[in-house]
Amino acid sequence: MPATIHPSTLKFLQQLAKNNNRDWFNGHKQAYLDAQQNVSTFADQLILEMNKHDELDNTSGKKSLYRIYNDVRFSKDKSPYKPRFAFSLSRSTKLKRGGYYFNLKPGASFLACGFFGPNAQDLYRLRQDIDLNYDRWNKLLKSKSIAQTFGALTGAGVATAPRGFDKNHPGIQLLRHKQFILRHHFTDAEVTGTGFLKLVNKTCKAVRPFFDYTSEVLTTDLNGELIV
Repeated sequence: MPATIHPSTLKFLQQLAKNNNRDWFNGHKQAYLDAQQNVSTFADQLILEMNKHDELDNTSGKKSLYRIYNDVRFSKDKSPYKPRFAFSLSRSTKLKRGGYYFNLKPGASFLACGFFGPNAQDLYRLRQDIDLNYDRWNKLLKSKSIAQTFGALTGAGVATAPRGFDKNHPGIQLLRHKQFILRHHFTDAEVTGTGFLKLVNKTCKAVRPFFDYTSEVLTTDLNGELIV
């Protein structure tokens, strides 16, 4: 049977959000471990399903999970725990670019796909292509697969035109991006439903036209020659 997210996992996160302190957490350690195992098992099966249509570096759901412990050293939020479970999945080889981030939180679960922190070289190459092929980017982002599943492209950006690019370019909003993220939100009912694994996998498939195009851009030069 497909892995599911148990209602008890969301309940644990709801309780943690209300009791975000070490005493409560230590007193409910088994509930945490059960919830963590639930999400790990879900991630394991998602990796298997995604490898049927993509190729991932990840081999273990548990190793893909982010820590629930909050690093309070440089944060205004001194809560010791993050009331969410999250994991990231990376595409294999330099020819397949982009990544997936899954966030499980009551009332705020989502899948984010794209480029979360591209290095300077990759960011410049993406901007070069937007500059030269804005119409193609515009068409891609408005395609049925992308627009109906994810809506608009999101992510941090610069306040003005990046250095070397025309502030009056028709694609200036895209050129300002420092991150290129497509996000899809899930309701709690979807999260705990029996078909959630299939739904997340389907959502990952929907982003492929974007990944296929950007992977081609990032592995070729302006003449279309392979550079990897």
